[in-house]
Amino acid sequence: MLDLRLIRENPEEIEKKLRSRDPSISLDELLSVDEERRKSATETDALRNKRNSASERIAQLRREGKEASSEIAEMRELSQIIKDKEAKLRELEERSYYLLSMLPNIPHDSVPVSQNKEDKIVVREWGEKREFDFPIKNHVELGTKLGILDFKRAAKLSGAQFPMYRGLGAQLEMALLNLMLEINMSKGYIQIIPPYLVNRDTMFTSGNLPKFEEQLYKCRDDELYIIPTSEVSLTGLHREEILSEEELPIRYTAYTACFRREAGTYGAGERGLIRVHQFNKVEMYKYTTPETSYDELEKLVRDAEDILQKLGIYYRITLLVTGDMGMQAAKTYDAEVWLPAQKAYYEVSSCSNCEDFQARRGNIRYRPKDGGRTRFVHTLNGSGLATSRLLVSILESNQQPDGSVIIPEVLRDRLGGIEKISPK
Repeated sequence: MLDLRLIRENPEEIEKKLRSRDPSISLDELLSVDEERRKSATETDALRNKRNSASERIAQLRREGKEASSEIAEMRELSQIIKDKEAKLRELEERSYYLLSMLPNIPHDSVPVSQNKEDKIVVREWGEKREFDFPIKNHVELGTKLGILDFKRAAKLSGAQFPMYRGLGAQLEMALLNLMLEINMSKGYIQIIPPYLVNRDTMFTSGNLPKFEEQLYKCRDDELYIIPTSEVSLTGLHREEILSEEELPIRYTAYTACFRREAGTYGAGERGLIRVHQFNKVEMYKYTTPETSYDELEKLVRDAEDILQKLGIYYRITLLVTGDMGMQAAKTYDAEVWLPAQKAYYEVSSCSNCEDFQARRGNIRYRPKDGGRTRFVHTLNGSGLATSRLLVSILESNQQPDGSVIIPEVLRDRLGGIEKISPK
């Protein structure tokens, strides 16, 4: 959430930056409601002071044994006016808060300004794109013939866009998750196994509510939501807390399944594991001071890259444009792997600095070493990594002419020494 005082002091500048993300954004209603709210608050406070004075006057008259009926009637009338004013003030406060909560983060000055996501900047590449001298198969064909993916039965159980791993496919998925967690923990990330169901306040803190409620799965009988990513849980971990500067940076890593409605229709090229309602992901999350957050962002990206390099996967790092970032992000890098059958790059890790946007929503602060006033922390998140598209890259990039798939060397010990998966 943005600082309303900053908007009030720099409305034109802030609106210009926000419109670089979404040209439809206007601050007019927010500023109008805020002005009316402040005026109403001033008027209400003045009436409360008048009521207090009247109350003191009535008490004085009673102590002197004098008649106070007219003053009492006047105070009752004043109290009703105040009650109506307070109700109106609450409406204005709620409207102001809602409008503020719908605004995205202000993009960092280093983010390219564009509404076209293809204008993203390729920062660097690693590895080599494999060239094939035989007709390649997509991961759905490979996984089905190898007996490691079963989309048909997954659809029978749950409907379209749900995955099911079986046999060595399930083992490969778990090997990937355990590898990523171990790599992250070796770098000082604290492992968390969070709840998959969270309350509304937690979902609000992360930035998913109220704007993206239609994209979430919600429990019918309880005010609980199924997490779309463990970023949600990790953001809420220190909600309404004051940390000490000595604790920062705090680094967390968590594995969870993730659930997203993914409303809309997608082409045949995005079938299988490309776009699903349920997928597995290891998350990396940081709480930092404002002064160190951008250095920590670069380290976060390198941590995601380290996993890809250990797996021997060709990838590139891109800097997203203003119009393609998530609502809470001030700056985002994507790690994109090449999927040969799709002939396209797909994101497997999105690393973002949210600055104090989430911290303001969740009132997450820290006390500086010098004992000064508390400040909002900066929060950062990054996939480390999402396994669905990662598995697609492993299967498609490592396929052989006979339909077998070579297992990345770093995973072989976790699969009992198996070097490749062959058709049954």
